[in-house]
Amino acid sequence: MRAWSRAERGRGNRIGFVPTMGALHEGHLRLVDRARSRTNRVVLSAFVNPLQFAPSEDFAAYPRDLDRDRALAKARGVDVLFVPTTAAVYPAEPVVRVAPGPMGDVLEGAARPGHFQGVLTVVAKLLHIVEPDIAVFGRKDFQQATLVRRMAADLGFAAEIDVVPTVRELDGLALSSRNSYLNADERRAAIALSRALRTVEQAWRGGQIAAAALVERGLEVLRVPGVAPEYLALVDFDLRPVARADARTIVLLAARVGSTRLIDNVVLGDGLARDIPVRGG
Repeated sequence: MRAWSRAERGRGNRIGFVPTMGALHEGHLRLVDRARSRTNRVVLSAFVNPLQFAPSEDFAAYPRDLDRDRALAKARGVDVLFVPTTAAVYPAEPVVRVAPGPMGDVLEGAARPGHFQGVLTVVAKLLHIVEPDIAVFGRKDFQQATLVRRMAADLGFAAEIDVVPTVRELDGLALSSRNSYLNADERRAAIALSRALRTVEQAWRGGQIAAAALVERGLEVLRVPGVAPEYLALVDFDLRPVARADARTIVLLAARVGSTRLIDNVVLGDGLARDIPVRGG
């Protein structure tokens, strides 16, 4: 992989990189589109990273369909589908890992201890292997994208980290590989997540700026049968809680729909209208 990248760069090509865990959907493919629009060679990786899963989480059950991923990637113009083995990425248990610091201890980091250490470690390894000019991430995983950007800046990675708005179904549900776990009733209930975000956004645009009041408005929408909220928080771009919301405030939430854990977010000044519908956008 590294030899290919270096050969392409030697020919004057720019390389875009989309790291994924496979189980590709339109959200991933929009990241490919973004990479293609900014470079002339695109690499997509599909690697389910064991380091970011706790023993009680869904590593073994995480959806995998390499034949489908290969077909989707080829149809979207990916030049290289990089599918390393676990042994190739981790020849030995990594002693040195990338610690996210305080920004990784809150929200998803608090709910999933060690998760972001695993994420940053594998992203660092993949960036060193692929050596891209640009690496593209989705904004649905806002905390992850924020930490990857900070890691790249703090550790002096050459790659630019580009973050693309969330891709949504027409009814508002953010695309996620874990949506495949939802049955029909759970799929209908899952719309509560984007409705909660829209409710908070509309209340803010209507003049409510107190974070506590906005959180309560969002939680009211999430309290529906089949949905168990884990958190709904208003933070700034450094993931610090805010008391008053403004255009740069991010609303982040996590909830279990049935047994499936989903996350979503919105930047109030952008609104959900900034996000990309899966069709027609």
